[in-house]
Amino acid sequence: MAVLAESGSNPDVDLLYDINGLAKDAPHWFDRVMEFVGEYGLLVAMVLLVVCCWWSVRRRGGEDAAASVAGLVWAPLAASLAVLVNVPIRGFVERPRPFRDHTGLDVLVSGKTDFSFVSDHATITMAMGVALFVANRRFGLVGIALALFEGFCRVYMGVHYPTDVIGGFALGTAVALLLSPVAMALLTPVLKAVEASRWGAWVVRSAGVRRVGRDAMIPGARTETSGTEERDLAA
Repeated sequence: MAVLAESGSNPDVDLLYDINGLAKDAPHWFDRVMEFVGEYGLLVAMVLLVVCCWWSVRRRGGEDAAASVAGLVWAPLAASLAVLVNVPIRGFVERPRPFRDHTGLDVLVSGKTDFSFVSDHATITMAMGVALFVANRRFGLVGIALALFEGFCRVYMGVHYPTDVIGGFALGTAVALLLSPVAMALLTPVLKAVEASRWGAWVVRSAGVRRVGRDAMIPGARTETSGTEERDLAA
């Protein structure tokens, strides 16, 4: 990876300077905003996006509600697993941060002492975005857009090379997609069991829905018990 750290005709380094150069020309307050967004803001936005998607799926209900919620549960799990996979990759590649090998960069975040390849932030956001896309395309497209912006921010901040970000995108996508069938096979039965339990409101909104027998859920249905109670009260 030493070749990637050399400047000159290397497009990776050239693009690093081009994107990070925008930070030098931007107002100080804008750099501070980009620092917060790239370090924390977009991660929080991804979590809120998953929560919003869960709320939408829960309100809509339907037969596929459990499977949809299972896909949403998989999103943060995929991100966590992708970061774990990245640990040995970073240790094997041992690529220094760009500001350690190149001068003239405007580094917006200090204290980065770990290795650069691949970007954890890019890995986390893309894994969540792709997993969210599998569960819900509309919210997933927004998630992928946020992940792409996260990658831009990491280079803008001077803490990653563009190829660090691309590697993070590839790793997050691979984990989210390749392990999705296994994750859904394991999570969907669990969420179906939750849906049929007293905690079913976490999967589908239960307002206006009453149980018939032990398992069936029919809107507006009247049970024998309720009917008996009404006759007793009328008497």
